[in-house]
Amino acid sequence: DPLTLDEAADARTPAPALRTTARRLGRQLIRAARATWPSPELDALAAARPRGAHQPVVLGLAARAAGLGPRDAAYAAGYEAVSGPATATVRLLSLDPFDATAVLARLAPELDRIAARAAEAARRALDEGPGALPAASAPLLDIAAEQHATWSVRLFAS
Repeated sequence: DPLTLDEAADARTPAPALRTTARRLGRQLIRAARATWPSPELDALAAARPRGAHQPVVLGLAARAAGLGPRDAAYAAGYEAVSGPATATVRLLSLDPFDATAVLARLAPELDRIAARAAEAARRALDEGPGALPAASAPLLDIAAEQHATWSVRLFAS
């Protein structure tokens, strides 16, 4: 149930700034996903969460609407998580794009492991509920996000 997963994401995201960002990114993704892969599930989530659902929840539904399985969805999430920062290093720090791409290629075995673990967690969550999903924490990231939200000039939302 996407709404249950969205509530679980809220509970696992203590920093208000990160919750706001996750919902804004989810709202943007759901617009793109609905245009690309029309789906009653995406429509229902958009109606239930007009201010946006958490991005990972939307990504899961978008992956399903696109015909992807849990492991493929995990790969999409993992690649998005590492390619965005790699692109930023090229744009902001003028690093060589081939060096950034090489780093991404070297991360492939780790992404394989993470995708396998995520797919297994998704399978367990079907039987056990959202409590079976991993819930790692990063208190310094929460603190930094709250500080970042107060800056008058920001280059990135997350």
